[in-house]
Amino acid sequence: MIKFYPIILGLLFFLAAWTVSGQESGIDVDPVLVRVKGRVISAGDSAAVPFAHVVYTRNRTATSTNVSGLFTMVMLNVDSLFISAMGFKTKVVKLPRYFNETSVLTVYLEPVVYLIGEVKVTGEKLRPNMDGIPQGSPSDIPQELRGDAFNEKPPLLAAIVNPLSYFQYFLSHKEKEKREVREAVALEKNWEMHAQNYNKEMVKRLTGLNDQQAEEFMIWFNAKNVLPYTSNEYEVRAAVRSYFEMYKRQKNLR
Repeated sequence: MIKFYPIILGLLFFLAAWTVSGQESGIDVDPVLVRVKGRVISAGDSAAVPFAHVVYTRNRTATSTNVSGLFTMVMLNVDSLFISAMGFKTKVVKLPRYFNETSVLTVYLEPVVYLIGEVKVTGEKLRPNMDGIPQGSPSDIPQELRGDAFNEKPPLLAAIVNPLSYFQYFLSHKEKEKREVREAVALEKNWEMHAQNYNKEMVKRLTGLNDQQAEEFMIWFNAKNVLPYTSNEYEVRAAVRSYFEMYKRQKNLR
């Protein structure tokens, strides 16, 4: 019997160590509601990301960050948040195991960078005619590939008339990159126009709210997701006025 004592003691020691490691690994975590205070920051320059969308998919609730990149959300400690913003990659954030409600959860978003290849421009000086009027040389580039016409898909008839340009539209890697860059530039221009039509100063003029009240209203308004970035100034003003009346009734504002 004495020979079996070391084996029995070894098994007991192994079971005790396995139990402790299982408790420390956090396999069983009780789901509880917590109030998360977070801040969204750009990983590129450490600047705050305002008006980023924060979505909690379990109960389909959402909010937006303020001008300082701050937000609050009530959620289960075992769930995750989906955070997205214009010009940044969407990120899924899971709460750390020992999350403390008194601390601020910092989230870094990676900016989207569009790389444009090097372009070399070469040419010859135009020769004027005898009347002094400059004349341009004819272009060898097919008409389907010139300017913005190539943004649209070529018709099926082009596969018969000019099959080279037709299949180049779908198979050429460079042409795909060209369209992606054009779409990104157009999106950026639309977003800049939207920022001119929809901003805090405009909201303050239409509603009569102060800075803090205007920020709270914009967070509530952005969560409704009723204002696309392609809206013009008239549509923005009409939407703000309409939803501000709803906001006043909900908040019992005079």
